[in-house]
Amino acid sequence: MASSKIVPASPKITSDADLNAKGRRKRQLQTTLAFWGFVGPMMLGLIIFAYVPIIWGLILSFFDARNTITPTKFVGVDNYASIIGDDQFRNSIVTILIFALFIVPITVFFSLWLAVMVNTVRYARAFFRSVFFLPTACSYVVASLVWRITLFNGLPYGFANNLIYFFGLDPIIWIGTANPPYYWVVLVTVRLWLQVGFYMILYLAGLQDIPKELYEAAYVDGARPGWATFRRITFPLLRNTTIAVLLLNLIAAFQAFDEFYNILGAKSGLALLARPPLVYLYNIAFTNQNYGAGAAGGFILVSIIIVITLVQGKLLGFGRSENQ
Repeated sequence: MASSKIVPASPKITSDADLNAKGRRKRQLQTTLAFWGFVGPMMLGLIIFAYVPIIWGLILSFFDARNTITPTKFVGVDNYASIIGDDQFRNSIVTILIFALFIVPITVFFSLWLAVMVNTVRYARAFFRSVFFLPTACSYVVASLVWRITLFNGLPYGFANNLIYFFGLDPIIWIGTANPPYYWVVLVTVRLWLQVGFYMILYLAGLQDIPKELYEAAYVDGARPGWATFRRITFPLLRNTTIAVLLLNLIAAFQAFDEFYNILGAKSGLALLARPPLVYLYNIAFTNQNYGAGAAGGFILVSIIIVITLVQGKLLGFGRSENQ
């Protein structure tokens, strides 16, 4: 009788499904680690340098915080009432509305005009796009000082006065006189030079999304390149882009600080010529060291910007398609 052999049990063979599941988990873990590796530092920076100061500022706005950023005495909405009741704050709102009235339509016009010009050139388009966009990378502080010290310094050898002297006009004191208010020319031109290239890029993106077939069909129907096609095709199809430029430009205008602070100053008599809300709140918080009132004014300004933006977007129909 043949002896029977006992065969040892073979180890369990891992199935293909288990291997695929392990591979998916490994890839998912790698993707998660890569995501937090890139996003984590940015989120940490936002929390520390943005969200925490915002929350702390909101808390300070309800306390009497003078000469310290530590809440001491709860005052409720007294800080908000004092800021709203201050004539200087209301005057700063009027100042920024005047500034927006100048800079918003001028920026929209020149950014659209530059975008159309750059979009129509056949050669060196990237060069012109870069040249007009380059000022966007310049510091507002540096540009403001250049405008004040070199271009519009009010001296006979200044660039602006040399230019008008060429046409037989007398030198002008650009900064320092309330009547006539030539300082608005300095403030508006420096902001225009700094930001027009950015909005030009937005318009270029909108122009490149317009189907070329529309222009070809218009030419077949007898339309000529130029104002007719711009008025009937280009500008209507850029409606959403124009509304976005208006909204962004208006928000940026209400946040104006650097050009006013560095051209007109914050403590000198020139600052009284045109003082926007942020310069006014800067004096309240950092000069007078009334951090509670300064924080309250900041949230009031944010509320004004939100309301104006929502109303403007609603009136202009932001987000609606061109066919609606």
